[in-house]
Amino acid sequence: MRRERRLSRVLVGAAALPVMLVAAGCSSDSGSGSDEGKSADTAASASASASASPSPTVQAAAYGELPEPCGVLAKKTLKDLVPEAKSGKEGSSSDTATRASCSWDSLDNNGVKGSQYRWLNVSLLRFESDTARGAGDDLAHDYLVKQLEDAQATDGAKDLQVDPFAGAGDEAQIVRYELKKKEGTFKQQTAVARVENVVVTVDYNGAGLAGDESPDAKGLVTDAKRAAEEVVAAVSAANGAGASPSGSASKDASASATDDATKDDGSSDAGSDDSEDSDSPQSKSSASARKS
Repeated sequence: MRRERRLSRVLVGAAALPVMLVAAGCSSDSGSGSDEGKSADTAASASASASASPSPTVQAAAYGELPEPCGVLAKKTLKDLVPEAKSGKEGSSSDTATRASCSWDSLDNNGVKGSQYRWLNVSLLRFESDTARGAGDDLAHDYLVKQLEDAQATDGAKDLQVDPFAGAGDEAQIVRYELKKKEGTFKQQTAVARVENVVVTVDYNGAGLAGDESPDAKGLVTDAKRAAEEVVAAVSAANGAGASPSGSASKDASASATDDATKDDGSSDAGSDDSEDSDSPQSKSSASARKS
Protein backbone atom coordinates (compact mmCIF):
# COMPACT_ATOMS: atom_id res chain seq x y z
CA MET A 1 0.00 0.00 0.00
CA ARG A 2 2.83 2.33 0.93
CA ARG A 3 4.64 1.44 -2.29
CA GLU A 4 1.58 2.40 -4.35
CA ARG A 5 1.36 5.80 -2.61
CA ARG A 6 5.07 6.49 -3.20
CA LEU A 7 4.80 5.47 -6.83
CA SER A 8 1.78 7.70 -7.25
CA ARG A 9 3.71 10.68 -5.84
CA VAL A 10 6.65 10.05 -8.14
CA LEU A 11 4.40 9.86 -11.19
CA VAL A 12 2.60 13.07 -10.25
CA GLY A 13 5.94 14.87 -9.74
CA ALA A 14 7.28 13.61 -13.07
CA ALA A 15 4.16 14.75 -14.87
CA ALA A 16 4.47 18.25 -13.41
CA LEU A 17 8.15 18.67 -14.46
CA PRO A 18 7.56 19.02 -18.24
CA VAL A 19 4.88 21.62 -17.58
CA MET A 20 7.35 23.74 -15.58
CA LEU A 21 10.03 23.37 -18.23
CA VAL A 22 7.63 24.38 -20.98
CA ALA A 23 6.54 27.41 -18.99
CA ALA A 24 10.14 28.41 -18.36
CA GLY A 25 10.95 27.99 -22.04
CA CYS A 26 8.05 30.19 -23.07
CA SER A 27 9.12 32.86 -20.62
CA SER A 28 12.69 32.79 -21.97
CA ASP A 29 11.55 33.03 -25.59
CA SER A 30 9.31 35.95 -24.76
CA GLY A 31 12.23 37.91 -23.23
CA SER A 32 14.50 37.21 -26.20
CA GLY A 33 11.88 38.40 -28.63
CA SER A 34 11.50 41.61 -26.66
CA ASP A 35 15.28 42.28 -26.79
CA GLU A 36 15.37 41.67 -30.52
CA GLY A 37 12.49 44.08 -30.97
CA LYS A 38 14.29 46.75 -28.97
CA SER A 39 17.47 46.25 -31.03
CA ALA A 40 15.56 46.57 -34.26
CA ASP A 41 13.84 49.72 -33.02
CA THR A 42 17.20 51.23 -31.99
CA ALA A 43 18.77 50.45 -35.38
CA ALA A 44 15.81 51.94 -37.20
CA SER A 45 15.98 55.07 -35.05
CA ALA A 46 19.73 55.48 -35.69
CA SER A 47 19.20 55.03 -39.43
CA ALA A 48 16.45 57.63 -39.46
CA SER A 49 18.63 60.04 -37.47
CA ALA A 50 21.52 59.57 -39.91
CA SER A 51 19.24 60.17 -42.86
CA ALA A 52 17.93 63.34 -41.28
CA SER A 53 21.47 64.76 -40.67
CA PRO A 54 22.45 67.23 -43.46
CA SER A 55 25.36 66.36 -45.74
CA PRO A 56 28.42 68.67 -45.42
CA THR A 57 28.21 71.59 -47.83
CA VAL A 58 30.62 74.26 -49.09
CA GLN A 59 29.96 77.53 -50.85
CA ALA A 60 30.18 77.24 -54.62
CA ALA A 61 33.17 78.87 -56.34
CA ALA A 62 32.40 82.30 -57.79
CA TYR A 63 34.32 81.96 -61.07
CA GLY A 64 33.99 79.06 -63.48
CA GLU A 65 36.02 80.30 -66.47
CA LEU A 66 39.48 81.57 -67.40
CA PRO A 67 40.21 84.04 -70.20
CA GLU A 68 42.50 83.24 -73.13
CA PRO A 69 45.94 83.57 -71.50
CA CYS A 70 47.65 85.25 -74.47
CA GLY A 71 44.83 87.80 -74.73
CA VAL A 72 44.74 89.09 -71.16
CA LEU A 73 47.03 92.08 -71.78
CA ALA A 74 46.40 95.10 -73.97
CA LYS A 75 48.62 95.77 -77.00
CA LYS A 76 49.99 98.92 -75.40
CA THR A 77 50.92 97.06 -72.22
CA LEU A 78 52.76 94.40 -74.18
CA LYS A 79 54.52 97.07 -76.24
CA ASP A 80 55.72 98.76 -73.06
CA LEU A 81 56.76 95.63 -71.20
CA VAL A 82 58.09 93.40 -74.00
CA PRO A 83 58.58 95.79 -76.96
CA GLU A 84 60.33 93.31 -79.24
CA ALA A 85 58.03 90.35 -78.61
CA LYS A 86 56.41 89.02 -81.78
CA SER A 87 53.62 87.08 -80.11
CA GLY A 88 52.79 85.22 -76.94
CA LYS A 89 53.56 81.55 -76.50
CA GLU A 90 50.71 79.70 -74.79
CA GLY A 91 51.63 77.03 -72.28
CA SER A 92 50.32 73.51 -72.58
CA SER A 93 47.33 72.56 -70.46
CA SER A 94 44.94 69.62 -70.40
CA ASP A 95 42.17 71.83 -68.99
CA THR A 96 42.31 75.49 -70.00
CA ALA A 97 39.26 76.27 -67.87
CA THR A 98 41.31 75.38 -64.80
CA ARG A 99 44.89 76.40 -65.64
CA ALA A 100 46.45 78.46 -68.41
CA SER A 101 49.59 80.47 -69.13
CA CYS A 102 51.32 82.59 -71.76
CA SER A 103 54.84 84.01 -72.07
CA TRP A 104 56.59 86.67 -74.14
CA ASP A 105 60.32 87.22 -74.90
CA SER A 106 61.85 90.52 -75.94
CA LEU A 107 65.47 91.24 -76.91
CA ASP A 108 66.26 94.77 -78.05
CA ASN A 109 69.67 94.29 -79.63
CA ASN A 110 71.68 97.49 -80.02
CA GLY A 111 74.86 95.88 -81.29
CA VAL A 112 78.04 97.12 -79.60
CA LYS A 113 75.92 99.31 -77.33
CA GLY A 114 74.45 96.24 -75.71
CA SER A 115 70.95 94.83 -75.49
CA GLN A 116 67.89 95.06 -73.30
CA TYR A 117 66.21 91.76 -72.45
CA ARG A 118 62.70 91.29 -71.06
CA TRP A 119 60.71 88.18 -70.22
CA LEU A 120 57.06 88.16 -69.19
CA ASN A 121 54.97 85.21 -68.10
CA VAL A 122 51.33 85.16 -67.01
CA SER A 123 49.79 82.11 -65.36
CA LEU A 124 46.27 81.53 -64.10
CA LEU A 125 44.95 78.80 -61.83
CA ARG A 126 41.29 78.36 -60.88
CA PHE A 127 40.06 76.35 -57.88
CA GLU A 128 36.71 74.60 -57.52
CA SER A 129 34.99 74.32 -54.16
CA ASP A 130 35.23 70.85 -52.67
CA THR A 131 33.45 69.42 -49.61
CA ALA A 132 36.61 67.58 -48.57
CA ARG A 133 39.16 70.36 -49.24
CA GLY A 134 37.13 73.52 -48.69
CA ALA A 135 35.84 76.59 -50.54
CA GLY A 136 37.46 77.63 -53.80
CA ASP A 137 38.52 81.08 -52.58
CA ASP A 138 40.17 79.56 -49.48
CA LEU A 139 42.07 77.08 -51.64
CA ALA A 140 43.13 79.95 -53.91
CA HIS A 141 44.41 81.92 -50.93
CA ASP A 142 46.50 78.97 -49.77
CA TYR A 143 47.98 78.66 -53.24
CA LEU A 144 48.78 82.39 -53.33
CA VAL A 145 50.75 82.01 -50.10
CA LYS A 146 52.67 79.07 -51.55
CA GLN A 147 53.48 81.00 -54.73
CA LEU A 148 54.91 83.85 -52.68
CA GLU A 149 56.96 81.44 -50.58
CA ASP A 150 58.35 79.75 -53.70
CA ALA A 151 59.32 83.10 -55.22
CA GLN A 152 61.19 84.08 -52.07
CA ALA A 153 63.06 80.76 -51.98
CA THR A 154 64.90 81.35 -55.28
CA ASP A 155 68.57 80.39 -55.08
CA GLY A 156 70.93 83.33 -55.38
CA ALA A 157 68.28 86.03 -54.87
CA LYS A 158 69.73 89.35 -53.66
CA ASP A 159 68.02 92.44 -52.22
CA LEU A 160 64.75 90.55 -51.84
CA GLN A 161 61.66 92.58 -50.96
CA VAL A 162 58.01 91.62 -50.51
CA ASP A 163 55.25 94.21 -50.59
CA PRO A 164 51.44 94.08 -50.77
CA PHE A 165 49.70 96.25 -53.34
CA ALA A 166 46.14 97.26 -54.10
CA GLY A 167 44.13 97.27 -57.31
CA ALA A 168 44.54 93.62 -58.28
CA GLY A 169 41.65 91.56 -56.97
CA ASP A 170 41.01 90.58 -53.36
CA GLU A 171 44.65 90.36 -52.30
CA ALA A 172 48.00 90.86 -54.03
CA GLN A 173 51.71 90.94 -53.20
CA ILE A 174 54.86 91.39 -55.22
CA VAL A 175 58.23 89.75 -54.64
CA ARG A 176 61.28 91.40 -56.21
CA TYR A 177 64.98 90.65 -56.17
CA GLU A 178 68.16 90.64 -58.24
CA LEU A 179 69.80 87.56 -59.70
CA LYS A 180 73.34 87.74 -61.01
CA LYS A 181 74.19 85.70 -64.09
CA LYS A 182 77.26 85.65 -66.30
CA GLU A 183 75.43 87.77 -68.90
CA GLY A 184 74.45 90.44 -66.40
CA THR A 185 72.23 91.23 -63.42
CA PHE A 186 68.62 90.21 -63.93
CA LYS A 187 65.91 91.98 -61.98
CA GLN A 188 62.93 89.77 -61.21
CA GLN A 189 59.40 90.71 -60.21
CA THR A 190 56.77 88.13 -59.24
CA ALA A 191 53.33 89.61 -58.66
CA VAL A 192 50.75 87.19 -57.23
CA ALA A 193 47.10 88.19 -56.96
CA ARG A 194 43.85 86.45 -56.04
CA VAL A 195 40.44 87.36 -57.35
CA GLU A 196 37.72 85.12 -55.87
CA ASN A 197 38.82 81.52 -56.58
CA VAL A 198 41.45 82.36 -59.23
CA VAL A 199 45.15 83.05 -58.66
CA VAL A 200 47.10 85.17 -61.15
CA THR A 201 50.91 85.03 -61.19
CA VAL A 202 52.89 87.54 -63.24
CA ASP A 203 56.62 86.93 -63.61
CA TYR A 204 58.55 89.77 -65.21
CA ASN A 205 62.31 90.12 -65.42
CA GLY A 206 64.72 92.35 -67.28
CA ALA A 207 68.44 92.83 -67.76
CA GLY A 208 70.93 94.97 -69.61
CA LEU A 209 73.16 92.62 -71.61
CA ALA A 210 76.53 93.01 -73.34
CA GLY A 211 77.41 96.12 -71.34
CA ASP A 212 74.03 97.86 -71.52
CA GLU A 213 72.65 99.47 -68.34
CA SER A 214 70.42 97.51 -66.00
CA PRO A 215 66.75 98.48 -66.21
CA ASP A 216 65.25 100.66 -63.52
CA ALA A 217 63.95 98.44 -60.72
CA LYS A 218 61.07 100.73 -59.78
CA GLY A 219 59.91 100.85 -63.38
CA LEU A 220 59.88 97.05 -63.60
CA VAL A 221 57.87 96.80 -60.38
CA THR A 222 55.33 99.31 -61.68
CA ASP A 223 55.02 97.38 -64.94
CA ALA A 224 54.55 94.04 -63.17
CA LYS A 225 51.78 95.48 -60.99
CA ARG A 226 50.14 96.99 -64.05
CA ALA A 227 50.16 93.62 -65.80
CA ALA A 228 48.70 91.87 -62.73
CA GLU A 229 45.87 94.40 -62.53
CA GLU A 230 44.99 93.88 -66.20
CA VAL A 231 45.04 90.09 -65.92
CA VAL A 232 42.80 90.18 -62.84
CA ALA A 233 40.40 92.46 -64.72
CA ALA A 234 40.40 90.04 -67.65
CA VAL A 235 39.54 87.15 -65.32
CA SER A 236 36.61 89.08 -63.86
CA ALA A 237 35.42 90.11 -67.32
CA ALA A 238 35.55 86.51 -68.54
CA ASN A 239 33.13 85.63 -65.76
CA GLY A 240 30.87 88.63 -66.34
CA ALA A 241 32.03 90.47 -63.25
CA GLY A 242 33.51 93.86 -64.09
CA ALA A 243 35.54 95.45 -66.83
CA SER A 244 39.15 96.31 -67.52
CA PRO A 245 40.49 99.24 -65.45
CA SER A 246 42.09 100.83 -68.51
CA GLY A 247 38.90 101.30 -70.46
CA SER A 248 39.91 99.94 -73.84
CA ALA A 249 42.31 97.35 -72.44
CA SER A 250 39.90 94.44 -72.85
CA LYS A 251 39.20 95.38 -76.42
CA ASP A 252 42.89 95.89 -77.15
CA ALA A 253 43.78 92.60 -75.47
CA SER A 254 41.15 90.78 -77.51
CA ALA A 255 42.45 92.38 -80.71
CA SER A 256 45.97 91.44 -79.71
CA ALA A 257 44.93 87.81 -79.30
CA THR A 258 43.31 87.90 -82.74
CA ASP A 259 46.46 89.37 -84.27
CA ASP A 260 48.57 86.73 -82.57
CA ALA A 261 46.40 83.98 -84.01
CA THR A 262 47.13 85.25 -87.53
CA LYS A 263 50.89 85.21 -87.01
CA ASP A 264 52.85 82.26 -88.32
CA ASP A 265 54.67 79.91 -85.96
CA GLY A 266 58.02 81.32 -87.00
CA SER A 267 57.36 84.61 -85.23
CA SER A 268 56.75 82.88 -81.94
CA ASP A 269 59.80 80.67 -82.37
CA ALA A 270 61.96 83.72 -82.98
CA GLY A 271 61.05 85.14 -79.60
CA SER A 272 61.79 81.80 -78.00
CA ASP A 273 65.20 81.65 -79.67
CA ASP A 274 66.04 85.10 -78.30
CA SER A 275 65.33 83.78 -74.83
CA GLU A 276 67.67 80.86 -75.27
CA ASP A 277 70.47 82.99 -76.73
CA SER A 278 70.40 85.36 -73.75
CA ASP A 279 70.32 82.49 -71.24
CA SER A 280 67.33 83.85 -69.39
CA PRO A 281 67.12 83.11 -65.66
CA GLN A 282 63.43 82.23 -65.75
CA SER A 283 64.27 78.56 -65.20
CA LYS A 284 65.39 79.52 -61.67
CA SER A 285 63.72 82.79 -60.79
CA SER A 286 60.23 81.90 -62.01
CA ALA A 287 59.66 78.45 -60.59
CA SER A 288 56.22 79.48 -59.37
CA ALA A 289 55.05 80.32 -62.89
CA ARG A 290 56.18 76.99 -64.28
CA LYS A 291 54.44 75.04 -61.49
CA SER A 292 51.09 76.62 -62.26
